[in-house]
Amino acid sequence: MPQTETPGTEAAPRTRLRWWTELPLILLVYACYSAGRLLARGDVTTAVDHGLALLRIEKFLHINAEHPLNRLFRSQAWIGVPADFWYASLHYLVTPVILVWLFRSRALRYRAARTWLMTSTFMGLIGFTLMPTCPPRLLSAGHGFVDTMAQYSSYGWWGGEASAPRGMGGMTNQYAAMPSLHVGWALWCGVMLWRYGGTRTAKTAGVVYPLVTTLVVMGTANHYFLDAVAGAAVMGVGLLLTPLVMRGADRARVWFAARVPLVAAASPTASASIVSGGCQTSTGERIPRQRESRFGPGAEPGATPSDAGDGAPAAAR
Repeated sequence: MPQTETPGTEAAPRTRLRWWTELPLILLVYACYSAGRLLARGDVTTAVDHGLALLRIEKFLHINAEHPLNRLFRSQAWIGVPADFWYASLHYLVTPVILVWLFRSRALRYRAARTWLMTSTFMGLIGFTLMPTCPPRLLSAGHGFVDTMAQYSSYGWWGGEASAPRGMGGMTNQYAAMPSLHVGWALWCGVMLWRYGGTRTAKTAGVVYPLVTTLVVMGTANHYFLDAVAGAAVMGVGLLLTPLVMRGADRARVWFAARVPLVAAASPTASASIVSGGCQTSTGERIPRQRESRFGPGAEPGATPSDAGDGAPAAAR
């Protein structure tokens, strides 16, 4: 009877993923992310103009939630300090932890999830390059924002000039704000927890984590609300592009494999394994010519007519 696949299941990948190939790939994407933020600096005046334009649009639409949140965070240290730790740390901790969890316990889902995250990240780098944006915390004081990362820097490991380790603020691009990949990555983590968590706690975390991250990036004056919207939109487009990227990667793998055949298959001298220059051994024997050395020719114990030849008599019993 022909077998059919249960709807909603996925076939096992033809090539098993290994951690020693996945880890360099993840590190490469993170290096590209960091380098893209650093290199796509743009002009400061242009970045400020972009930031002010976003702020004007938000005020026109009455969606500028950054001001009340920033006032709350800077006036209440018990909210502002944990929020700064949230912004400076969880972005780099939760995402890789969920990647490792998917790799170990949801192998059939991992490749698509990883491809979605990487595709969206590269799209975010394009946004950093095309639209450098000054975050609210770097606008002039007349716009009413306070950099809570600088205000509470004595509580954390980051410096006052950026959400980077002390003394390394100059090594990051502070105008890479549009889109917000803090929100984008948090949304990806939330979807993974909601779909594959399996428990009510995991599903709750899948909802709370991206929502709180969105509030944090605005309350700490690191992003505008429209930055967060753009981060979610980038993840949505990345999700739509993921099947295309995976098919392209599969075709590239097949093309490469067809042009770089295995050495064993290409070698004309490859032949069957021969023991000791033509002296084959039977089951249980370890030394070639073991039979000849112990029993002599044709004197094998327990030999049958089929072993000794068609005309040989059967052993006496």
